[in-house]
Amino acid sequence: MQSLLLRNGLVIDTEPTPTAHHNCDVLLEDGRIAAVGPNLATPPGTTVLDATDRIVLPGLVDTHRHVWQAVLRSIAVDVDLPVYFTMVRQQIGPRFRPADVRAANLLGALECLDGGVTTVQDFAYARADRITPDGYVAGESDFDYAEAAFDGLRSAGIRAVFGHLLTPEDTAAVRRTQAMFDAGNPRLTLAAASLGPSNQQVDAIRADWRLAEELGLPIVTHVASGPVHDRPIEVLRDNGLLHSKILYVHGNSLADDELAMIGDSGGAVSITPAVEARLGHGGPLIGRLAAAGVTTGLGVDVVTTVGGDMFGVLRAGLLTSYLTPGPHLTPADLLRMATLDGAVALGLGDQVGSLKVGKQGDLILLRADDLNLACAHDPIGAVVSSAHAGNVDTVLVAGEVVKRNGRLVGHDLSEVRARGAETAEYVTREAVAAAG
Repeated sequence: MQSLLLRNGLVIDTEPTPTAHHNCDVLLEDGRIAAVGPNLATPPGTTVLDATDRIVLPGLVDTHRHVWQAVLRSIAVDVDLPVYFTMVRQQIGPRFRPADVRAANLLGALECLDGGVTTVQDFAYARADRITPDGYVAGESDFDYAEAAFDGLRSAGIRAVFGHLLTPEDTAAVRRTQAMFDAGNPRLTLAAASLGPSNQQVDAIRADWRLAEELGLPIVTHVASGPVHDRPIEVLRDNGLLHSKILYVHGNSLADDELAMIGDSGGAVSITPAVEARLGHGGPLIGRLAAAGVTTGLGVDVVTTVGGDMFGVLRAGLLTSYLTPGPHLTPADLLRMATLDGAVALGLGDQVGSLKVGKQGDLILLRADDLNLACAHDPIGAVVSSAHAGNVDTVLVAGEVVKRNGRLVGHDLSEVRARGAETAEYVTREAVAAAG
C-alpha cells in the first residue's frame, strides 16, 4: 500500500459546506483519502509532505472548457459571439488535424493542472468543432480526432470528462471512442455532447437522447433561448426528454420557470461567467440558478477570449452574483461550486470535489505565505478573492503528484510549448492572412 501524509496544513474541506481546519493532516492510501484530522498517525513506509504554510483543498473542477482551443489563446478577446463563431468555428476549426488536437489538448490540460484544476469537462466536438452551417467538413474520421484528444488528456495526467459530439446517423465513431475510454485510463470518462434542444428539431434531439441512453452516457449541451426553440427546456419536458443526467451549459437567456424545470429534474448547469459577460450570452445567471435550486458548476469555456485561471472564474462568479436577483452568494458558495457542486454536475460527486474519506486523492496546495495570501483573516474568502494560479504549489490527481514546488513534473514543457506553437501557427495561418 502506498501512503502519503500531508502534514500540518490549513485544510479546507467542502463537504457538506466549505470549512477551514488549521494544523490539520490529510492521509492518502493507494490514491484515495484515508483520513483527515489533526496529528494523524504515520503508517510505516508513508511519505510525508510538509504542508506548513500551505492551504490544502480539493482540486478545482472546471465543468466546461474547450481544451483544444489552448493554442488559440487570446485570438478573440475583443469580439462578440457571432465573430467568435465565424473566426474560431468556421475559419480556424476546420484546419485542425488530429495531431493538432493532440498537441492542443496536452497543452490545455497541463494549463489546467498548473492552475489547480484537477478535473475538466472537455467539450470537444467531433472533428475539433468542425461544424459549419452546411454540416461537417470532410476529412479524417471523428474517431481520429477523439483518439488524439484522448491521448493529449491521458498524457497530461488530468481527470477529465470528454464530451464527444453525437452523430446518430453514424454511431461507429462514438462506439469506438466509448470502447477506447472503457479500456483506457480510469481518470478519463466519456459524455455525450449534443447540439441540443436550442439548436435542433425534436426528431434530432430525440435521436441524440436515444443514442446517449443506449450507450449509458450522460449528456452535456449548450442551451439558450433560440435559435431553433425559444423555450428549449419546455420542449424537452413536453417530449419526455427532461431527466437528471443532463448538464446544460450557459442558459443565460432561459426563463425562470425553465430554470425551475432543470432544478426539478435533477439536472445541472455549468456557467462560465467571464466568457458569458464578454461574448454577450445574456445577464448573469448565478443568482437565478441559486434561487431555482439548480446544482451549478463553474467553467472557463474558451481561452480565446478569457484567461484559463479558475480563480479568475471564481471572482467573476462572485462579482456577477451581486448583479442578479436571488439569494446572496458567499465566497464559500463559490468555492463549493468550483469543487463539490462541479463534481456533482459531472456525475463525479462520489469520487472528487471534497476531502471525504474514500474519495480520490485529487488535492491542491496553495502557498499561504505568498504575499497575496499572507495575513488572511478568512482563508476561504482569501482563496476566492485573492488566490491565483501562481499560488499553486502542489497538485495531486488520484494521489499522484503532478506538480511540486510550483513546477509540473513528468513533462518536457519546452517540447509541449514548441508543439503548441507549431500547431497555433499552422491552424491560424489562413485566418491571419485574411485579416491582414
